[in-house]
Order: sequence, then C-alpha cells, then structure tokens
Amino acid sequence: MSTPRALRQSLSLRAGSAAFLTFWCLLAAFPIVWIAVMSFKSPVDAFAPSAWDVITGPETRARGNGLSLIDIVVGVIVLWQTIRIAMTRLPVWVAKATPPGWIAIGWIFAALAYGLAFVVVFFGILPPVLGVINSFTGPLGAPLLGLTTEHYQAVWVENAFWQNFVNSMVVTFGVVTISLTVGTLAGYGLARSGSNLAFWLLIVALIFRALPHSVLVAGYLPWFINSAELLEPILGENAPTLYGQPLAVIAVLVSINQPFTIWMLRSFFQNIPTELDEAARVDGCTHFQAFRWVIMPVMWPGVITTGLFSFLLAYNDFLVTSLLLDAQNQTMVPAIASYFNRETTTTDQVEAVAAAVSITAPLFLLVMVFQRQIVSGLTAGAVKG
Repeated sequence: MSTPRALRQSLSLRAGSAAFLTFWCLLAAFPIVWIAVMSFKSPVDAFAPSAWDVITGPETRARGNGLSLIDIVVGVIVLWQTIRIAMTRLPVWVAKATPPGWIAIGWIFAALAYGLAFVVVFFGILPPVLGVINSFTGPLGAPLLGLTTEHYQAVWVENAFWQNFVNSMVVTFGVVTISLTVGTLAGYGLARSGSNLAFWLLIVALIFRALPHSVLVAGYLPWFINSAELLEPILGENAPTLYGQPLAVIAVLVSINQPFTIWMLRSFFQNIPTELDEAARVDGCTHFQAFRWVIMPVMWPGVITTGLFSFLLAYNDFLVTSLLLDAQNQTMVPAIASYFNRETTTTDQVEAVAAAVSITAPLFLLVMVFQRQIVSGLTAGAVKG
C-alpha cells in the first residue's frame, strides 16, 4: 500500500535522515572494526602512524604472515554463509528438533554448537586447507594482507584467557537463570494483580535499580568477607568464604538486575489477554499450570529479550566483578584491564586488543541467532510499558 502524499517525506528530509544514519553507523562501527584489524597485526603495524600500514601490515607480511587473494575471497564467502545460515536456516532447524515447551533450551544448545562449529571450521580446518591451496597457486597464493593470530594464541593459551571465559559464563549463566526464574514469576503475579500494592512494589524496585552499583557492593562486602563465620553454625567447619567466589558476584548482579527484569517482564505479561488464563482455568488447570503451559509459550520472545539484557549486564560488568572476585576467578572484562600497568609493552597492548575483540564474538553470535525473537519481543510490549 502506497504512503499518502500528505505523509510522504520530502527529498531533503530523506537525504538528511539517510546521511545521519550512515554517519552514525560508521561512527559506531569504526572502533570495533579498527581494533579487530589491529589485533591481527604485529605491534609495529598495529600502532603504525599510517592507517594504510595498519590495514596492510607490511611488517607482518615481512615475517611471512598474511592472507592471499584466495584466502580473502574464501574467508568472506564462509563468513557470509555463516551469517546467512544463522539468520535463516538455524531457526528452522531449532524449531524442528526442539520438543514443545523447550524452545529456549534448544536455542541455547544450538547457539553454543553453532559457535563451536564456526570456530573449528574457520580457525582449525580452513587455514591448513588454504595453506595447501596457496602453495600450488603461485602469485595468487602470495601474502597480500598482513595477518597473524599469534596474539590470540598468546591470550587464550599462554595467558589462560579461557579460564576467564569460563568464569564469565558461570557468572552470566547464574545471573540470567535466577533473574528470569524470579522475574517471570514476579512479573506474572504483578501483571495479574489488581492490588495497588503491586504498583508501589514496582516503584520501590525502580528506586533500588537506580542506586549506584558501588553502594550495593559496599553493603554486601562485609557479609561476604565474614560469610565463613556466619555460615559455620549451619555448615560446620567447612563453611565457605563467599568473598572472591562467583556466587558473591551472582548475588549482587541479580540484586541489581532483578528490578529491571520484573518491570520488563510485567510489561510483556500485561500485553497477554487475561482471557487465556481464564480459558485455561476453565479447562481444569491450576494457576501455575496455566502459567506454565498456556502463558509461557506465548511469552518466549519477551523472555529471550529480557534474558539478553540480563546477559549483557553480567557479561559486561566491570565494577562488581573486579571488586568481589580474586585473580583465579576473574571474569573477562576485568582480566583485560590487567594487561595495562606501568610495565605494559606494545605487545601487551595488542594482546589486550585481541582479548577485547574475543569477548565481542559471543555478543554478535547471540544477536544473530536470537535476532528474530528479540525483534518480536521488543514489538510485543517491551517498548509499550
């Protein structure tokens, strides 16, 4: 259906809007693209004064590390197909393979398996295969663009960054699981409650959410430090000290995130007609059965959208994790900051850049896999509440 003439934008307005959006996209994408380029160069190329040297990497090529024209073409094709499959075919596969009522669990396992398969193929199988092809193709197989993965190997293997990744996954999984479990029950109860008390509970939660994170950490810190003495009457001499452990961070981040989760999920539940609850009750369901088997299947887009925000809070947190975790249990974001000190070299800085690029990969994968659910969830009520 064509837009009425009175509502059509002028050519100047459309051109201005397009120019602004293009500028904003370039401005937002530039730092991510630039540090990604730097992470694959030698320190000399990464911090070269010439942008062209940073992109082409002459010093990196001189060391025998680079991509040929064949490598670039094949790599672009593989990346494009990976994104295309994640957005089109993967949702269909998950829908067919997942039993009814387990769609969220199916998406989690599908995202992990898909990401692992991409890493194995792109970084494990493809390089040696292309190396053999380049040895038989003459000039086409000569390095054209300087590139090395030595910084990623140093970060993940020599510096054991994989342990920080595991710690981040433990903290993130705990925060998302607890936040969504409590949030769905509380959001449903408040959305279906006709009492004025529900409104004031939400106001109190919003005020609690507005508190600085440092205030909450300072309040919890003495209890975590003395947790062994406090738990000894219950658990005996083996009572653990929570300070420095992931459980302490999970507790604080859930406290910070829970009001937002409840507010957001309540907004989704309010957009689901109460007639569904009534029909389920008429058919013999209890309140919880109506919630589990009738309401929740309709709520999955909202749950996934809310879970994404909970994931980002826990995954990107710096203040709480750096204050409450010891060096052995540190997550990825504070671990990257430890690369910078008074004795930092340019090699350490490039390794820090490689670590920073590494932590963005799961975020891109998450958004690509769940993009349909996120869009559906946002349009289903999160922006209407």
